[in-house]
Amino acid sequence: MKPLVSIIIPTYNRSHLIGETLNSILAQTYPNWECIVVDDGSSDYTEELLEFYCEKDSRITFFKRPEHYKPGPNACRNFGFKKSKGDWVKFFDSDDILVPEALSLHVEKLKGKDVIITKVKYIDGKGHALHFEHNYLSKKNLIEDYFVGRLTYYTFGPLWNRNFLQKQPFLFDEKIRNFDDWDFNMRMLYKKPRMVYIHEALILYRLHEDSLSRELIKLNYEEVKSEFYARKKHLNILKKDLQVDVLSLRNYDKNRCKAQLKKALILNHKKKFALYCMLSKRQYELFEMKEFIKTTIGYLSYSLFGKGERFFR
Repeated sequence: MKPLVSIIIPTYNRSHLIGETLNSILAQTYPNWECIVVDDGSSDYTEELLEFYCEKDSRITFFKRPEHYKPGPNACRNFGFKKSKGDWVKFFDSDDILVPEALSLHVEKLKGKDVIITKVKYIDGKGHALHFEHNYLSKKNLIEDYFVGRLTYYTFGPLWNRNFLQKQPFLFDEKIRNFDDWDFNMRMLYKKPRMVYIHEALILYRLHEDSLSRELIKLNYEEVKSEFYARKKHLNILKKDLQVDVLSLRNYDKNRCKAQLKKALILNHKKKFALYCMLSKRQYELFEMKEFIKTTIGYLSYSLFGKGERFFR
């Protein structure tokens, strides 16, 4: 019998987009799937739309996040996983699209694997293709590569073996708002899953103004803080790993923080002092006293005179 694939989708106020996502799932050439949509408290017509899709195809089921679960997509994914029955699990997003052959091509690669990862194609809000450089799995150091972004894949990219997931102490960290996929994938990499990569774009990843990934670009402080919380969490885990160059990862984290502070100063962002404190703490922990002094002078120069870019080179 063909294995059952569970597709788990958290959603929040995406009634204008999730229909296209569900249509792409209904169009799959591989028939043995279930789709579990978990609503995070939408105020639009998500519930009415999902009632239509549940009536249209019994493989689609709809749940509301239970009140005792923390709000957010991670809690919805964790709840959806408990409701799922599939031998294989794909966590998907409510604004992305599967090409018709996606599940069929995934299933062809299952034997002896814990996870199958596919390339994605980026599209804008109108469905037009965007061009970004793709990267691939390396056999050198996946953990370091993923930490610094030389390797990138998202929550919706992999198809996971349920047995592998059930061996983990927990799945998605509900304390993390952004970088939730990064945190999840890092923890899974620590367990050395047997992986295979499909060099074909089987997922259309929609980038638009409401995308959570855009919040870092727009300097949403809560999302920026979430990124650095996640990075700090994993630096503490990795400091015991003798095969990982933790110093280079700490420097990468520090430089990410420096870039965000510089952006905040240019924009005169209300959270610029909080970002200054974040960066100063990292420089202090790395015993970079000269860099700490430069950062402080640069912060004061920008705050008082609106310039000081040379201090952040």
